[in-house]
Amino acid sequence: MYRLTIHTHFAAAHNLMNYQGDCENLHGHNWKVEVTVAARELDKAGLGIDFKILKKETNTMLDLLDHKYLNDLEPFRELSPSSENIARFLFDKLSDRLNSDNITVEKVNVWESDHACASYSKD
Repeated sequence: MYRLTIHTHFAAAHNLMNYQGDCENLHGHNWKVEVTVAARELDKAGLGIDFKILKKETNTMLDLLDHKYLNDLEPFRELSPSSENIARFLFDKLSDRLNSDNITVEKVNVWESDHACASYSKD
């Protein structure tokens, strides 16, 4: 199995639901996002998936979140827009777009700061 990872980012505001503390107030982050996919086979060029395609598909999903108030967006109106839930949202959306006989989205990491990260994977 080959594993390929890209790093990208987005900025957005949110407030956590059902949370008692500072993060229940409106605030923002410059999130970093890492997406890892697994490829069983390489193509004729020796690639599992072109990094350009992986980054383009990821950035298409991040465009839905970038410079937005996440609580106003459909997936997060009833679900707290925590880093954990953002990671799951991105994992599910990218899986729908990228998974094939050869490629499987394996993990999404969402960093809300340089020292705090949430991950989502199927296992």
